Amino acid sequence: MKMHRILAEAASTIAKAVFREHKVLDHELATAFEENPKWGKRDRSFIAETVFEVARWRRALSFLVDSEETTALCAAQWVRMGYEIPEWWAYNGKTAEEMKAREAELADQPRAVRESIPDWLDALGAAELGDAWDAELAALNQRASVFLRVNTLRTTRPEAIAWLASFNITATEVPGLPDALVLAPGKSLPKTLRLDGRVEIQDAGSQMIAPLVDPQPGERIIDACSGAGGKSLHLAALMKGDGRVFGMDIDSKKLVELERRAKRANANKCIKAKEIKATTATEFAEVGDRLLIDAPCSGLGTLKRQPDLKWRLKPAQLDRLRGIQSELLEKYTVMLKPGGRLVYATCSILPSENRAAIDKLLEKGGFTLLEEKPVSPAATGYDGFYAASLVKNS
Repeated sequence: MKMHRILAEAASTIAKAVFREHKVLDHELATAFEENPKWGKRDRSFIAETVFEVARWRRALSFLVDSEETTALCAAQWVRMGYEIPEWWAYNGKTAEEMKAREAELADQPRAVRESIPDWLDALGAAELGDAWDAELAALNQRASVFLRVNTLRTTRPEAIAWLASFNITATEVPGLPDALVLAPGKSLPKTLRLDGRVEIQDAGSQMIAPLVDPQPGERIIDACSGAGGKSLHLAALMKGDGRVFGMDIDSKKLVELERRAKRANANKCIKAKEIKATTATEFAEVGDRLLIDAPCSGLGTLKRQPDLKWRLKPAQLDRLRGIQSELLEKYTVMLKPGGRLVYATCSILPSENRAAIDKLLEKGGFTLLEEKPVSPAATGYDGFYAASLVKNS
């Protein structure tokens, strides 16, 4: 297969921005596609696959090509994709034949090289997860499927399947998750359908969180770190739109998006966006029947979706996040009524961000643990999540 020079250079430029300037891969890709509307579906697919796989397999590719330069890493990935390296592509490193030969030696390299992860992060994962780290890390290096949540305020799962099929999109039910669908490998949801409101893109692991909150019609639910509101929308659907979900966040832009999504989803009468201020916790003291704290975290459970994250994350940042998690559990729980249910969730697989945070809360008294729900990428194929539900003692 042959490559187009302009596409090869675009992929390399994006990868360079991700590695050298710590840019977010998704954002860089979206910007490039927006600035080049003439690129067709195949062009965009070539660029996306190149940059995602270079980010995913950075250290393994570096071993194969014997270079850390972005141009060389791209060359190694293109060899894996079955392309011939054109004469006009200049890089320092092994030839295509040498790279193919070195694939056999990859299995003998240290795990951090084989699975392409920074040494410090590999050591941390092994220390916290022990023997389970190998399987989790391997699962997090798999390509992500696209999962959808059917918005039951607008449609049913069978109706959603038929609606998608009318656009030649095959979606199948996910066992054990009543509102979940999964698309065929490599398939995506066109923007027009994403903006329709009948379905939302939401990982299957993420869809396990809102049911733990167990929201009931007529209740007041606080989603204290709502972002753009994926779980707020799910909570509203579980309540059949009857009651109030306060979607709270410090980022006003995300709340604007939440309001847009709520309107599309037919949940705007139920969902109320609320920007968090210094006084918010006091103003909402004992207002919530139920409280979801979907805490800022390392995001390590989502590496298959955003492989560039492992190169941006630093130990000091992780320490800061653990501090924020403890602070949220200390300050925000005043918003919950006595006897109310608290769900603490992260998209991390590290116990230091999960059960350790819950143990700190339990030590202070005031809460009783009801249930823990860790979601293992190795066991499920989903993103990695953790959730714990607790009751606030009267």
